[in-house]
Amino acid sequence: MIRKLTKGVLLTAAVCLVTPALGAPTNDELKIGISQEFETMNPLIMSMSASSYMYRMVGRSLVVLTPEGTWVTQLAKEIPSLEKGTAQMVTVKGTKKIIANWEILEKAKWGDGKPVICQDFITAHTIATSPNVSVGEKELWTQVEKIDIDPANPKKCKFTYDKAKWDFYKLAQFYPVPTHLEMEVFKKFSKQKEGYEKNSAYVRNPTNPGLYNGPYVISAVKLGSHVSFAPNPHFYGAASNIKKIIVKLIPNTGTMEANLRSGTIDMISSVGVELDQALAFEKKARVEALPFEVQYVPSVTYEHIDLNLENPILKDVRVRKALVTAMNREDLVKALFEDKQQVAIHNISPKDPWYTDDPKVITTYRYSRRNAGKLLDEAGWIMGKDGYRYKDGKKLSLVFQTTAGNKTRELVQVYLQNQWKQSGIEVLIKNEPARVYFGDTMSKRKFEGLALFAWISSPENSPRSTLASNAIPKASNGWSGQNYHGWKNAKVDKALDAIDLEFDHKKRVSLVHEILRAYTDEVPVLPLYYRSDISVIPKNLKNYKMSGHQFHETNFIETWNLN
Repeated sequence: MIRKLTKGVLLTAAVCLVTPALGAPTNDELKIGISQEFETMNPLIMSMSASSYMYRMVGRSLVVLTPEGTWVTQLAKEIPSLEKGTAQMVTVKGTKKIIANWEILEKAKWGDGKPVICQDFITAHTIATSPNVSVGEKELWTQVEKIDIDPANPKKCKFTYDKAKWDFYKLAQFYPVPTHLEMEVFKKFSKQKEGYEKNSAYVRNPTNPGLYNGPYVISAVKLGSHVSFAPNPHFYGAASNIKKIIVKLIPNTGTMEANLRSGTIDMISSVGVELDQALAFEKKARVEALPFEVQYVPSVTYEHIDLNLENPILKDVRVRKALVTAMNREDLVKALFEDKQQVAIHNISPKDPWYTDDPKVITTYRYSRRNAGKLLDEAGWIMGKDGYRYKDGKKLSLVFQTTAGNKTRELVQVYLQNQWKQSGIEVLIKNEPARVYFGDTMSKRKFEGLALFAWISSPENSPRSTLASNAIPKASNGWSGQNYHGWKNAKVDKALDAIDLEFDHKKRVSLVHEILRAYTDEVPVLPLYYRSDISVIPKNLKNYKMSGHQFHETNFIETWNLN
């Protein structure tokens, strides 16, 4: 019955529309559909995929990871290394540290013509490490102990790291902010909790070109509608080919196709279309000879359900194991995705060198209503006459949340709601717009029970921000961190610390596997599937390549060409 319901909804969302003749987009303008509204363009604060997708059009960092998996420079002249001597390992008071020499490109400027200098990284570091500023991954910033500027050249600086970390050069999210615009705001509001976030120029005046150093600047923002981008005349790299880009918000993914067919948008971003819809559209595009190409790239994106471990019901690991055992994930990916997305067994993707499916290392959970029932019986949740379980007169009921309007996630919710009901678990769906869900509910841990969303990372990326006990967001740390489930495990914390300092690849992998052993045994999160990145592009778009990791294809948007 569930599968029939799923197919029925998919067919409803994929009704063929009358398609007018569409002209191919040109370099004069490109309209991109996106399903999430950004929460902020401030690179120090942003945490949503929609934000980073758009920010990569307007902002650059010292280095970045290419779609091929190679680290390359952006704002930096070169990547410092121990082998070349541009980075050194030193011992200070018994602690090993790394000092790395970074030099910013001479031509690197902000959109108002001011040069990008070392002080802009110091300003970003000062703001991001403030206890009153909410940053998703505080460790990203605190790993740099200090930044010293060469007195003879404001673009030359030395980064001193608090520890000798093997991946010290991977600073793709260590963004600068313009000192001449942001430092005054920070000084004025630094003593207020979230005062800087609310008053930053990125919030108060997001079209100020001086906020951006990438190939584009933001020229217009209309919340709930669109964001417009214009070429940055001061960009250090090659001039952009496309004269105007509009990213249009279409929160209901079910209507994305209609907007594409009508010409309201020219393409759908990798933050805009779900696999089931892409599969259906690809078939129609082939039959109707539509001028679009559907692209798929396996990714490290991890779709999962966070569990609020402070919920009295979910504190019991037997309940958590029952929830994952009662999910038929193999049937889910078959019914919704035609087996083109892989069932997740933990938080690390098969594309990552750290991945393992070795049963000697991890605990796996096969679908079994019988075993789920046994676990719930052991936990004291007894089946009632109404088909739901009760304990001490209280029904086993959980609130299940995700981003409203995301049809695939809503289908997944209904699918799981029905499966859990068969095991006597009541699930109440309560969805919110992405901006509210990520900007407030998740970041401040307001969700009551189950929270469905995805983590996007890159290969060999430490899961510290989502698993460390000191990364649990709370008022006392300015709601910093992304350990929304609130998991605490001393052995995991120790392994996370050790990974950072281990230069031997095999030993790092062994430490990661220690974490996965605890992660799969204690079940703080319900793994669902590893996603594929998907987008729909016009056939005449050249130099477009999805990455399959957290550094979006917009990183190289200046090379896109519609001629």
